[in-house]
Amino acid sequence: MAGIYTLDVQTDNEFEKARLADVIPPSDIAVTFDDIGALESVKDTLKDLIMLPLQRPELFSKSQLTKPCKGILLFGPRGTGKTMLAKAVATEAGANVINISMSSISSKWSGEGEKCIKAVFSLASKIAPSIIFVVEVDSMLGRRENQEEHQAMRRLKNEFMLNWDGLRTKDTERVLVLAATNSPFDLDEAVKRLMVNLPDAPNRAKILKVILAKEDLVQDVDLESVASMTDGYSGSDLKNLCATAAYRPIRDILEKEKKALAQAVTANVQANPALAPQQQ
Repeated sequence: MAGIYTLDVQTDNEFEKARLADVIPPSDIAVTFDDIGALESVKDTLKDLIMLPLQRPELFSKSQLTKPCKGILLFGPRGTGKTMLAKAVATEAGANVINISMSSISSKWSGEGEKCIKAVFSLASKIAPSIIFVVEVDSMLGRRENQEEHQAMRRLKNEFMLNWDGLRTKDTERVLVLAATNSPFDLDEAVKRLMVNLPDAPNRAKILKVILAKEDLVQDVDLESVASMTDGYSGSDLKNLCATAAYRPIRDILEKEKKALAQAVTANVQANPALAPQQQ
């Protein structure tokens, strides 16, 4: 995700101003839950934990039991739709997105990474509702007790967690930290985790219907049968499978054209012996 935020926002320092260029408004993301086949239970959980608190924070500030969640980690195998879910949440919640990665902060803001991280959170508050999407989450939110970690990296991580902890003391603050990973158990315990698992057969059928919704299919195609034969496939795997199948007719057409050309050349040579290669 990358974009330029054009709304007039008052920035307090060069660090906020620099991060403003990385803000993506929800209208530029254009991914909704309808674009994601299956994962209904995960969608419902995200709506309850993220979207409602971002849209109606006052409903969740009256009880300790309903305090809004300030951070979600989506985890599961590759290709299961974690990043698409994050995009859909931002779109449907009408939330601005700020991407943040440890590598970009440590390289671009050498020696001033803590100020950059603080600016991310202060800017997110100004453009709320907003989502801080953590890229390379394994380096950003790895366990803090790691003794081999570089001291500068530890300071950056502590600054991030300090600002994140500050969000949790502001019940009506419409800012959320969201990340996705394949290795959830290497991360800090402070992150609430939501499993995005491989789809079962009924959900694979739903995913296939979404992928093929605008395709010209033969009437007797049985997506349920395809779903039953693709155990262990992720949503990404199913999309690749459909793409491979879509290329088959193209290859068949090219092969037929190649054969037709060869036949035409042969027929032409037979009709005009003078065109045949001369025998030595």
